Amino acid sequence: MDHLISREWDAIVIGTGIGGGSVGRALTEAGLSVLFVEKGPDLGDAALPAIQIADPAPAARLANGSWPRLLEAELDGQWFELDGMVGAGVGGTSAYYAATLERPERHDLDETDTQPHPIGGWPVGYNEFQPWFAMAENYFQINGEVDPLAPEGAVLPPPATPLPASDALLMEDLRRAGMHPYRTHMAARFVPGCESCFGRRCPRRCKMDGRSAGVLPALDTGRAALLDDCSVTRIEADAGTVTGLRCRRGDQEFTLRARRYVLAAGGLGSPTLLLRSASEIWPQGLGNRSGLAGRNLMFHLSEIIAIWAGRTRGESGAARSISMRDLYSMDGQRFGTVQSMGLTAGYGEILYALHKKFARSPLRNIRPLRHGLRVPAWLAARTLGQAKLFVGVLEDLPYIHNRVLPDPEDGDRLRFHYDISQELQDRRAAFRKAMRQAFRPHRAMFTSVAPELNFAHPCGTLRFGDDPATSVLDRDCRMHGLDNLYVTDSSFMPTSNGVNPSLTIAANALRVGARIAAQMQPRLAAV
Repeated sequence: MDHLISREWDAIVIGTGIGGGSVGRALTEAGLSVLFVEKGPDLGDAALPAIQIADPAPAARLANGSWPRLLEAELDGQWFELDGMVGAGVGGTSAYYAATLERPERHDLDETDTQPHPIGGWPVGYNEFQPWFAMAENYFQINGEVDPLAPEGAVLPPPATPLPASDALLMEDLRRAGMHPYRTHMAARFVPGCESCFGRRCPRRCKMDGRSAGVLPALDTGRAALLDDCSVTRIEADAGTVTGLRCRRGDQEFTLRARRYVLAAGGLGSPTLLLRSASEIWPQGLGNRSGLAGRNLMFHLSEIIAIWAGRTRGESGAARSISMRDLYSMDGQRFGTVQSMGLTAGYGEILYALHKKFARSPLRNIRPLRHGLRVPAWLAARTLGQAKLFVGVLEDLPYIHNRVLPDPEDGDRLRFHYDISQELQDRRAAFRKAMRQAFRPHRAMFTSVAPELNFAHPCGTLRFGDDPATSVLDRDCRMHGLDNLYVTDSSFMPTSNGVNPSLTIAANALRVGARIAAQMQPRLAAV
């Protein structure tokens, strides 16, 4: 390990999820030397069923690729401890994600007269992002059908798996109802013999994620190295330049140095590290002269609806096959994508939903009651049968008071404050009404009454923009006021859009990697 610590790298990338893996690959393919620094372990191709949400012990969680501590959240004035499904291991959260990578729509990035944007357009528009979307789709081997409502959307290889009979029948029903369903855009190869790996680690690399599509190809160039089980505790900087990273690995503490630094620790982790790196020169937090670092926190709302299609009895399992954008934007309101989850409403899914509700209930500290949830989950599964689950991804909008709150004593604590606005409540009610109408005449039931934030989709906490007074990063995602620090995770997004953020993160990371490489003289010596 000493040779990794002692040398100066062209770039050090903090985090190995989609943003970190993608930018690291881009940099190595441009001839630069890259060190990936990952808080969690490299689990290789180990098959794990899901992020371990039940075990609260930090060491056990980290050993299984989970963030070591549960999230702490002040939600509408009440504090909760909850699991945000945040990964910590090579691949980050993407090692467990559902591999749905869809492009946003033009009006998500560009403000137009017909589609006004609530905060104005992005500093980099759809046309400039298009080639990077295409490159990311190629790197992540995305397949699926053309969205019939997206004339300038992705043109991809055909779906990697046949459509299940029950999904084919449901798509026919949706078309007859005037909807425009299409096969979901998936970052998965499905090699022979590989079962569906959505929501769990894939042992055969059929699912393309930050590790398989980013870190491993970068390592294959011979110009990258990986330092796992390593926590970056502080970013050191003078008035205009990052000078090093203070790190801890086991009992050893050391400083890493590079010509460029790329922060890709996630929408909660990246601003937390910057704010904890405050100094006399940067009293509000590193790179935080605008005071906006950690603010404008957004998630998506997940509106999960169970559908009984009527003609699907006897078919085992469920496929993540169907998406539609008929409800993406309606009557001037910003909603989002509706897509199948690849799940049926069986015992396990119902029990997981009950655990989430229990975590936010007044009884949450009486841990023995958690085991009693198995009985109502079993009864509900018997009553509901195997309904197909769909989720509506409802766009969230930025509010300055929704923010990250670093723990001054514990860098492993990810804490935040979030209030659900009345505007979001109103859009949610309209979205649910539109979803119920879209699935008629099938029997349908929403699985929750209260809003369900998707804590795996934090974004917007280090927004990019042209004005240093209203943004944290410039249009190249370089920190305002620091000439060698970049960010390539979901933090950069000024709005959350109506799709899963994964493809946008990957495309932006490739774009930023190209900008960094163009500014540097490549060092072609092998690692």
